[in-house]
Amino acid sequence: MRFELFVASRYLRAKRRQAFIGIITAISILGVAAGVASLVIALAINNGFRQDLQNRLLGSTSNISLERINDDGIKDWPALRDRLSKEPHVIAAAPAIFEQVLISRGPRARGAVLKGMIPLYERKVSDLLSSVVDGSPAPLSEKSAQEAAQSQNPASEGAPATPDARSDTAQSPDDLAGVEARVAAMPPIVLGQDMANGLGASVGSVVLVTSPQGELTPFGMVPKYNRFRVVGIFNSGFFDYDASWAFVRLADAQKLFGLGDLISVIEFKIDDIYRAESVSRELEDAAGQGFMTTNWMEQNKALFRALRMERLVTFITIGLIVFVAALNILISLIMMVMEKTKDIAVLMSMGTRRAQVRNVFIAQGVLIGVIGTAIGLAVGFALSYAGARYHIISLSPEVYSIDYVPFAPRVSDGLIVAFVAVGISFVATLYPSWSASRVLPAEALRYE
Repeated sequence: MRFELFVASRYLRAKRRQAFIGIITAISILGVAAGVASLVIALAINNGFRQDLQNRLLGSTSNISLERINDDGIKDWPALRDRLSKEPHVIAAAPAIFEQVLISRGPRARGAVLKGMIPLYERKVSDLLSSVVDGSPAPLSEKSAQEAAQSQNPASEGAPATPDARSDTAQSPDDLAGVEARVAAMPPIVLGQDMANGLGASVGSVVLVTSPQGELTPFGMVPKYNRFRVVGIFNSGFFDYDASWAFVRLADAQKLFGLGDLISVIEFKIDDIYRAESVSRELEDAAGQGFMTTNWMEQNKALFRALRMERLVTFITIGLIVFVAALNILISLIMMVMEKTKDIAVLMSMGTRRAQVRNVFIAQGVLIGVIGTAIGLAVGFALSYAGARYHIISLSPEVYSIDYVPFAPRVSDGLIVAFVAVGISFVATLYPSWSASRVLPAEALRYE
């Protein structure tokens, strides 16, 4: 051990005539530890929110979406999808229709985003169908078996509401069999969990989907509607999707909205999500005139900018705790210099250089910072990993979109926090160490 570090460590361990200095030193260590632990936890929470939101968004939606500028739908989409699927960095492409609808069941109704898609392609660009927790999305992959039944029973579309498949109303066996047959012939739909709870729907229930676009009749414009059989309920953990999204087959959506063979968007998944902007431009050029693209970065730019700003503000605000601890280190070292003036004079009279005396007190202050930083890192990472594993802090999903506080501690953040904390501790030692090196041995020992 070098001379300076040896003396500094002895000063930290030695019993002092003035116990108050030791108390201030302990407070300084605790202050640095509290600041470091708070910073590690705060940055872990910020990273957790960012990663959780990013993963949920990327799992729930596509990386890039291609649509027509004039919003009149995409014609000949199979050939366009096949051609764009061969573009560089494109992993998968899927056709889809997005429309606003009203979904009702009895007196309950909810506004919703209805997505018409082909499950075979949809699973390659989105994970929402994989988050079905009740029922199964398998019926969405089946062909429209209900068309034959509807052709034999035209009143099934636009007729009064069909009873729930599990209605307890007394019916004859023949009537009950007829109801079950009509329900089984209805097109399938998958609802978000919060939407299903709001409608009081479960697997097997029948819901009425009403399109606000409507159709022109001799009596004027009337809404178009159709009944769907709930075959699955998904829970993505993202409140915005669970409360307002529903999935149907592409053909059923086209029929409901009267689109023929048109689609509204082609969704893409790419191999590098951070190249979405450049790949978007390439896909837009490859599609030709009249097309435009949006990517996940553009759609959520404001959200991630807010998270970055929150991270910076959090770092500065909680970093003030470390600054306060550094003031305690400054005071502790100044008082230490005053207490050890005679010791310093003796050391200098025995040949200790001024630089060595200065380094003794620098080493003492840095030791306080290192000990406090080590304790803070240990506490901060321990609490962060516990929070990440056990989800100990719950949230309201209606407000925060997720139901717990996510923690994602990173070693790089710990290194940055440690560097800042030790750096501030070092700066706090500069004046006391300079003051100690200016002690005059003759003056200090004059009356000894």
